[in-house]
Amino acid sequence: MAKKSKRILILGGSGFLGGQLYKELQAYFDVYATYATGLPKLHKNKRFEQWDAQEESPFYFIKQFKPDVVISAFRTEATNQVEVHQELAHLALNFGFQILYFSSSNVFDAFTNYPSYEYDKTLSLSKYGKFQIKIENLLMRLPDAHYCIARLPMIFGHDSPRIKKIKHLFELNEAIEVFPNVVINATVFSKLTQQIHYIINQNLNGIYHLGSSDLIHHNELIEEICFKLQLEDPLFKQVYDANEDRFLAPVPKHHLLPSHLQISMDEVILKSIEIK
Repeated sequence: MAKKSKRILILGGSGFLGGQLYKELQAYFDVYATYATGLPKLHKNKRFEQWDAQEESPFYFIKQFKPDVVISAFRTEATNQVEVHQELAHLALNFGFQILYFSSSNVFDAFTNYPSYEYDKTLSLSKYGKFQIKIENLLMRLPDAHYCIARLPMIFGHDSPRIKKIKHLFELNEAIEVFPNVVINATVFSKLTQQIHYIINQNLNGIYHLGSSDLIHHNELIEEICFKLQLEDPLFKQVYDANEDRFLAPVPKHHLLPSHLQISMDEVILKSIEIK
């Protein structure tokens, strides 16, 4: 008897990250997704259902699709994000699925003197980081098999929103903001979706840091990308938000993926300039 394909539900399939995940996973799993706005191409795709996270419960889609994994890639205001994930946590216990939640380096933004690893204490001074910590904490109260938290660094890639913004600002002859005192790691969407594919396929759970293990100053990364893109004499606005270097880097240490799924800053730069 053929092995049953896992059923995946992507909440937020119309966003850039959700869309990239759908493209990566749909050939290997039984994938469904929600979208927030009435895009004609998504409306015609029977795998996509419209969902307003502000007004509607995810219960209908959980009951309809009976997913094995629910990927949280949707965006809405902070209070609503927490409320939806509280309901998802309750539904995960009742229906038996795993929640795969995308968090970020902001859960560590109160700690500035060193990079952050999977088991480090979280503490944030920003509203964004605080609500992500709330969601992480409620998910970590679930049994291990019911959650996976993927903490993401800055995400680049040849067709990513960040690269598009750099090119757009250059075309307008406007300054590109860089942060000389911020030390980061990064990744690209193509590698991230492969990592998520592996995590789902291998039934992994817990906390994963899905960025490069090596670090770079933010301004050096952006300047190198601009150079590789052959953007001639771009304008930079240097933003100093601290007197000393501060780290904003969720670095993998305890939960390492196979070597072919790891990424370096050199690869981030290369995949941010190459055209498929």
